[in-house]
Amino acid sequence: MRTLVVPLLLALLWASGADATAPSAAASAQAAAEQAVREHFTLPGNRVEASAHALNPNLHLTPCPLPLEARLGSFAKATPQLAVAVRCPAAEGWNTRVTVQLHVFRKVLVSTQPLLRGDGLRASDVRAEERDITRLGYGYLDNLDQVAGRTLSRALPVNSVLTPAALGGRRMVRAGDQVQMVAQIGGIEVRAAGVALGSGDNGARLRVRNTASGKILDGIVLAPGEIGVLP
Repeated sequence: MRTLVVPLLLALLWASGADATAPSAAASAQAAAEQAVREHFTLPGNRVEASAHALNPNLHLTPCPLPLEARLGSFAKATPQLAVAVRCPAAEGWNTRVTVQLHVFRKVLVSTQPLLRGDGLRASDVRAEERDITRLGYGYLDNLDQVAGRTLSRALPVNSVLTPAALGGRRMVRAGDQVQMVAQIGGIEVRAAGVALGSGDNGARLRVRNTASGKILDGIVLAPGEIGVLP
């Protein structure tokens, strides 16, 4: 009798082999959602990791005879979690939503040292470092051209991601510029020619050399090419 049972079991396994090896409808929905997210966020410079959450075990999805359709909004932003609509387009099909955990790693600009408000940014002030941009809710900068000639609107600690909001205007004064030094002495305004030893926007503090005497003074940027000498 034992020799008859084994061939019968093998025959049953062969007959149902496709069902035994095929992924469940829930697993197929998860895979379709992950693929849609990867395709949406895979851009030059991005490294994408997408992992679908398990579906509700009480949700009974039947195997779909057609390829599943997964969709997320055209303007979907890179956030830690996304909801993806997945549907079986067959006549007796179904619709569900799959939550996908998302990580998008990209090289962004990070400060190499503490920076002060009003500082002009130089290439040595930043470095490119891979970060998960889904966690950068205030945005990021990833190109040195975006910071060229700009100053900081607020102070930044070392290892801070540079954001658009952290940048002020273009520098009113650049290191090496010929500038007018302005000083108030007893209610009288005195002007002299000088050379800026730093770069900055309006309100930035920097040092300036008096062209005539060679003396180095502290100053504050008042306007393009104009530095107020501090007492």
